[in-house]
Amino acid sequence: MNELVTYRDDGPVATWLGRLVGNSPAVSASAPLVTLAGGIVLVGSLVALGQGIGLLAPTVGVIGYVLLAGGVAGRDLTGRLDWLVPPMLRAAEYGTLLVLALLAEPTEPGAVPACFLILAVLAYNHYNITYRLRHQNAVPPRWLRYVGGGWDVRLLVAFALFAVGWLAIGMYVLSGVLAVLHIVETVISWSRGTQGYSGAVHDEEEDDAE
Repeated sequence: MNELVTYRDDGPVATWLGRLVGNSPAVSASAPLVTLAGGIVLVGSLVALGQGIGLLAPTVGVIGYVLLAGGVAGRDLTGRLDWLVPPMLRAAEYGTLLVLALLAEPTEPGAVPACFLILAVLAYNHYNITYRLRHQNAVPPRWLRYVGGGWDVRLLVAFALFAVGWLAIGMYVLSGVLAVLHIVETVISWSRGTQGYSGAVHDEEEDDAE
C-alpha cells in the first residue's frame, strides 16, 4: 500500500467495496476517472437538492458516489494521474458537508458553525496522516479509520442526519466524538514515536562513545 492509498482515508464501506470490485484491471486503471464520474453525479444531485426537487435525487447521488469512488478503494494508486484521487475525495466530502449545512441552516440554526467545526476536525485528521507518514513513516491504525468512519461513512451519516432534520446537532456530536478520538490517538502515537526516536539517538551516542 502506497501513501496515496492512505491519503484516501477509506472507511469500512469503501474498503469493502474496494475488495469486492476493485481487483478489476479496468477499474484500477481508471481510478481518477471513476472518482470524477462519481463526483459529477454527486454535484448534480446536490444541485437538484438545492432546487427543492426532493430527497430522492440526492439519495441516489450520495449512494452512487460512495459506490463509484469506493469501488476503486484499496488499489495501489501508481498511475500518472492517480494522485488526483485523494484531493477529489476531500473536495467531495468537504463540499457536500458545507452544502448540506447551508441548505439546513434556515430550519436548523447552527448547522453552518457545526459544519465548520467538523471540517476543522477532519482537516486535523488529514494533516495528521500527512505528517505521520512524513516523520514516523507509519500509517494510522486501521481501527482508527473504521471508528472515524472514513469519507464514505461520514457522507452517508451526514446525509441521513440532513434527511431527518438533525444535521446541526448531529454534526456537533460527531465533531466532539471525532475530536476526542483523533486527539487522544495522536498524542499516544506521537509520544511513542518521540520515545522511539530518543532511544535511537541515545543508542547512536553510546556507539559513538565506544
